[in-house]
Amino acid sequence: MATALEITAASVDPEILGLPWRTPLEEWPAERLAAFPRGISRHVVRFVKLGSAVLAVKEIDETIARREYQLLRVLRRLGMPSVEPVGVVSGRTDMDGEPLDAALVTRHLQFSLPYRALFSQTLRVDTATRLVDALAVLLVRLHLSGFYWGDVSLSNTLFRRDAGAFAAYLVDAETGDLHETLSRGQREYDVELAGMNIAGEVMDLQAGGFLDEDFDPLRVSEVLSERYFSLWAELTAPESFETGDRWRVDARIRRLNELGFDVGELTLTTDIDGTTVSIQPKVVDSGHHSRRLLRLTGLDVEENQARRLLNDLDSFQAAEGRQADDEEAVAHEWVQTCFEPVVRAVPKNLRGKLEPAEIFHEVLEHRWYLSEQNGHDVGLLDAVRSYVGTVLPSKPDEAAVLGVDTHEMPVVADRLAD
Repeated sequence: MATALEITAASVDPEILGLPWRTPLEEWPAERLAAFPRGISRHVVRFVKLGSAVLAVKEIDETIARREYQLLRVLRRLGMPSVEPVGVVSGRTDMDGEPLDAALVTRHLQFSLPYRALFSQTLRVDTATRLVDALAVLLVRLHLSGFYWGDVSLSNTLFRRDAGAFAAYLVDAETGDLHETLSRGQREYDVELAGMNIAGEVMDLQAGGFLDEDFDPLRVSEVLSERYFSLWAELTAPESFETGDRWRVDARIRRLNELGFDVGELTLTTDIDGTTVSIQPKVVDSGHHSRRLLRLTGLDVEENQARRLLNDLDSFQAAEGRQADDEEAVAHEWVQTCFEPVVRAVPKNLRGKLEPAEIFHEVLEHRWYLSEQNGHDVGLLDAVRSYVGTVLPSKPDEAAVLGVDTHEMPVVADRLAD
């Protein structure tokens, strides 16, 4: 006799009830399935069409399914890159009344691919390295949140293309565990296990003819370890500095940017020895910086310019101890006390050299180098005076160049063609 189905979910789409839960997942009819590439899994996994949505269904023991469902919900609340849990279907039996495993249902991550699908045709060797790099970033973020993965691998990860790089998402959390903080041993074991798994996965790709035979799988796993520990050190190492040494905050942000992180939050605390800065990293979508800067300041600039200006705004907010203040009010003050004075300090005869946002960016770069050379913070106005006097005059007049027909610039055109 069939038992009643039980669905555990925050909200239930009635169409889920119409899926063939009395049939083992590997026998579900093709018309129910979506033809998406699947990664390697210990369990039967199928993608299912449900109206306009696509769900991933994994057949698994009920206790493990419920635990993974709850872990994925917590990870989503923490803002971690992971698949979205939909629910757990239990109480399944086949047509003869024999029990079937429960099913964990997650929402398919749009535009994502398992690593093997990215190698469906032979790609450049550095693709493997970039995938590992994205996985290292994901692992650092999970460890910072207190999540111990327990089975780190390319197979348990989905990848989205991200402007020439890749963004990684956790897809399998059944071996994971959440703690307030992780010990060094827990973190290092995750990294060691990741290295072994990745080396095996790369060897598998070589055996399938998707990577050159002379490519070193162990080197790929070493890349993950190197990337992970450099990121972890940069994100967690305390740094003390004297009040007013804002350039040191800028240097910390710069190093994080070079490692592929954007700054989400700056926290400064004052103690007997000085000020300690801690920084919360985040990964953002394309266009995030220009949209945020436009909303806060009305400045409409390119994405990389916006990123640099926002870094300075965040640094200004932290250095002034204004983290608790209204963000738009702080941004307005930053425009008045930082951005506009720099723009006004440029003589009229030099304003055609670069657009204002690019000038401000270059002044910030110049200020950082001056501060590093002098070992103390160089004021913004001192930096712009130095920049205007020694750097800007030698720049080509960008406004004039942009007004010239490219057919009148054969040398430049030839260089660009090269």
